[in-house]
Amino acid sequence: MASAYILVVDDEPDIRELVQEILQDEAYEVEIAENGQQAREMVQKRTPDLVLLDIWMPDIDGISLLKEWYESDDTSRFPVIMMSGHGTVETAVEATRLGAYDFLEKPLSLAKLLLTVEHALEAYKLDKENQDMRHQLLSVDEPVGKSKVNQELRREIEQIAQHDSRVLFVGEPGSGKSKYSRLLHRLSPRADQPYIELGVATLDPQNSARELFGSEQDGRTYYGLLEQAGKGTLYIDDIGDMDPATQGRLLSTLETGRFQRMGGSEAITLNCRIITATHYSLEQLVKENKFKSELYFQLNVLQVKVPPLREHCEDVPELLNYYRDRFVQQEQFNYRSFSIAALNRLRNYTWPGNLLELKNMVQRLLIVSDEETISLEEVELQLAQKYESSGGEFGLGASDSSGSDALQSLFDHPLKEAREMFEKAYLEQKLIEVGGSVGKVAQLAGVERTHLYRKMKSLGIDAKKIVAKAK
Repeated sequence: MASAYILVVDDEPDIRELVQEILQDEAYEVEIAENGQQAREMVQKRTPDLVLLDIWMPDIDGISLLKEWYESDDTSRFPVIMMSGHGTVETAVEATRLGAYDFLEKPLSLAKLLLTVEHALEAYKLDKENQDMRHQLLSVDEPVGKSKVNQELRREIEQIAQHDSRVLFVGEPGSGKSKYSRLLHRLSPRADQPYIELGVATLDPQNSARELFGSEQDGRTYYGLLEQAGKGTLYIDDIGDMDPATQGRLLSTLETGRFQRMGGSEAITLNCRIITATHYSLEQLVKENKFKSELYFQLNVLQVKVPPLREHCEDVPELLNYYRDRFVQQEQFNYRSFSIAALNRLRNYTWPGNLLELKNMVQRLLIVSDEETISLEEVELQLAQKYESSGGEFGLGASDSSGSDALQSLFDHPLKEAREMFEKAYLEQKLIEVGGSVGKVAQLAGVERTHLYRKMKSLGIDAKKIVAKAK
């Protein structure tokens, strides 16, 4: 956090100026205050990322000022490191109880000062990110539908949420596993704690362990998702795609309740609840020696099966209207109503791509026309452009004899949508050509592998399924 803004509060000029110079040499932005009143005024003008606060000052003591700041209604609470040359154990305990990040004794140790500042800023950064994630969590779409299937699933999740056991969600791609995981978190005693999602399929396998467990290198600490989740919930999607080495580390973590950062030596306690999801048969992957049996049993304490959309198709009309309203509200699309014929057609469609396919369908229907009503003809056109075999959604694959006509159809769509259509078909064809190797496709496409994983995830591309269809 090199550009962090730090306020140093001390009534001794030599100390506050020395600390200012030391921190400025580390590329921090530093201001100084000579007493409590000046510090109070400076905080009101600009919220610091960190305060170094002396306890004994002539006008107001640091403990009282700390208490004043932390009892305020300010939601952007900053970390405070207390300093004193006359500190006692009781004073340090009281400062910590009131919320101080740490306590430093004078004369200050340069090494300890810099290390404590770095850790405090990193903790503050993580806390801010987790607050943002919690705010985003409040706005995410809830599972929608009043069907018997959906209501029974909700009741099951409500019951499971009150316990702290690990949960494995099983269901087809796009069926809404992550939505039900978020619902479980919101109904659990951990609801006021962070909720973090990790999609294994979007990770570069070489960095997956670092993303999950964190790392220590060259004196710098990277906090992995297990730590960022704190006492909340970590949801791991696509667990069946996890590489063997990371599987082993995760298994050890679940067995012992502790883990180490990559390159680190300190054992860290696991505090978060782990929820996982898969669209594979993990039992089959275990038989094929592609997934550790011990890890499967650790994760599969409670299993929740999320049904495909075709098993609760009576929810389709409500889902269509729900996503229509979200797009209108969040992306300012023109409002369009579904005709009765269009609703009936979509209600009887089998939805192989489940909720994700439905959501994408609604988005396309809102983009392609400004007419007030979505007609049956528009719906039929969109369904006709669905993926067929390995040729891509719009028939751009090599196996399609009418490729030139299909390519021409791209010009009938907005630029953003046409680009996504082409990217989808292009990447699928390349995956078929190289037998599903994402690394080789990255080389052929001239993009970084990490970026390609994210792109494939955003376009809904499953490399294994594409290759399997082509065989």
